[in-house]
Amino acid sequence: MSAQSPTLFSAVLKRPDAARRPWVATKAVRAVRRLGVGKPDPLGWLLGPALLLLVWTLGSMSGLIDARILPAPWATVSTAADLIHEGRLQANLAISAWRAAQGLAFGVVAGVLVALASGLSLWGGYVFDGLVQVKRAIPVLALIPLIVLWFGIGETMKVTVIAISVFIPIYLNTHAALRGIETRYVELAETLGLSRWTFVRQVVLPGALPGFLLGLRFAVMAAWLALVVVEQLNATSGIGYMINLARTYAQSDVIVVGLVVYALLGLTSDLAVRQVETRALAWRRTFGR
Repeated sequence: MSAQSPTLFSAVLKRPDAARRPWVATKAVRAVRRLGVGKPDPLGWLLGPALLLLVWTLGSMSGLIDARILPAPWATVSTAADLIHEGRLQANLAISAWRAAQGLAFGVVAGVLVALASGLSLWGGYVFDGLVQVKRAIPVLALIPLIVLWFGIGETMKVTVIAISVFIPIYLNTHAALRGIETRYVELAETLGLSRWTFVRQVVLPGALPGFLLGLRFAVMAAWLALVVVEQLNATSGIGYMINLARTYAQSDVIVVGLVVYALLGLTSDLAVRQVETRALAWRRTFGR
């Protein structure tokens, strides 16, 4: 489409017969709007979980899902209410959330610092990027025996595993965003005579913010996944400990409650990061808006 297309389109709409045919403009607007995904619904993210809950409920009511294998939703809610009344659920939830928060904080700080050192310096990239890629090729589960030997089986080990899991997505996405700054911005900064610190503060860091926030979404989910793993390792508290104890006594309803709690934690934390992303990147127009 040529650069004169908007002018030609305006001229067509200004013709006298266009006033008698308003469907011309309306049809054109509808044709443009059909190319997008539509206007987002603030509660649209609930559709998937709602469908899953509906299938679970219908399967339990019809008998297709055996209660001995997967308890019904109402049985799970009743068990959760009992655990809350006893104080077990909130106590273990607070401990698990604190572990995840510590690991997330350490992992984010380390990931950002290393990404800045690697992304803003050529020698920093030589030193750090290769090491991170080596670690990326080694699953966190494979490192757990070594981390246990170093830190024992206490809280330090658990937080360390979570921090390592968080570090990788933060580093990868932030580093990629830093190195993805277009050269025309560099040339413009050189033309304006900006100092390196001013260029980094006003151009590079804001430009890398979308990559960091994307990495944060992956990091939050990685923190909860790592938490599930470490709480299965000789833990004496936390949601994972509650699930392990329930497995010993074949309490499938308690296990499902623990899994639902993990799912809700992951879902709500991802939603929180997406809200931060929407507000922080309100200036950016994307396909989904």
